[in-house]
Amino acid sequence: MGRLTTAVVGRLAPTPSGRLHLGNAVNFVLTWLLVRRAGGRLHLRIDDLDRARLRRAYLDDIFRVIDWLGIDYDAGPNGPDDFLRHYSQLLHLPAYNAVLRRLAQRPGLVLASCRSRHAADTEAASTVVALDTPGAGWWVRVPPATVVSWADGWPAALPPVALGREMPKFSLRRKDAVAAYQLASVVDDLRLGTTLVVRGHDLRPSTAAQLWLAAQLPETSGFRAGRVEFLHHPLLLDAAGGKLAKSAGAGPAAASVLGLVGGPASVYRAVAGLLGLPSEAGASLFALQAAFADWHVG
Repeated sequence: MGRLTTAVVGRLAPTPSGRLHLGNAVNFVLTWLLVRRAGGRLHLRIDDLDRARLRRAYLDDIFRVIDWLGIDYDAGPNGPDDFLRHYSQLLHLPAYNAVLRRLAQRPGLVLASCRSRHAADTEAASTVVALDTPGAGWWVRVPPATVVSWADGWPAALPPVALGREMPKFSLRRKDAVAAYQLASVVDDLRLGTTLVVRGHDLRPSTAAQLWLAAQLPETSGFRAGRVEFLHHPLLLDAAGGKLAKSAGAGPAAASVLGLVGGPASVYRAVAGLLGLPSEAGASLFALQAAFADWHVG
């Protein structure tokens, strides 16, 4: 990513569905470096619509990890209680529902089903129900030929996302009538004025889905490539070569990144390696920030 010239608004957007791992911490530090280098504004936005998996211990872990890393943010909750009272996504349900209603007015765009999430992926037309059916989830069907592309901020050349093939249908509203992730994320980023989104490579289909979804309505069309800059960085892998995931150890006693041998410097070294910076850049957050000042797309 080159030096950003527009007003930069970034966000840290963890979900309190498990303790944060090394990959989450690397994403936090990389986002912080980009926003601070650009003199921008950084929000802490915690995505808590999945209430079934939310635990107080996971909320606590988010704030502890941020403090442990030595990074800061400019707007957002100062702790778990402040988050639940003043920043929870549940406080923004009316805004999500307004967009859902507008999408439902688009002929043929939104369908409803009372089947499970996985069964709905292969459902026949006969299982589609009226949108106002109690207990029905809402989905959007992507035209098969849909391809979404954008100029990504990571140095490696990344192909367009064939969204019609990779994510032919995705959830807009759960069966409990609460907005699903893809829609809520778009609405939240528009509300915050987000101009920089930093994600792992594995979330490129989600970025494509959100760009496509936002383009369906005038009121959400501000979330688009050009206005929002995206950086999709390589993932850190576990010892077996798999993606790090909170779901691999989601219980309250599961290990957090806070338990890493070497402390925060382990995260700084991982970020330096990801960016191709000299190994000594990972000695401290100060050293990493100084080395990052001249980092740019190859």
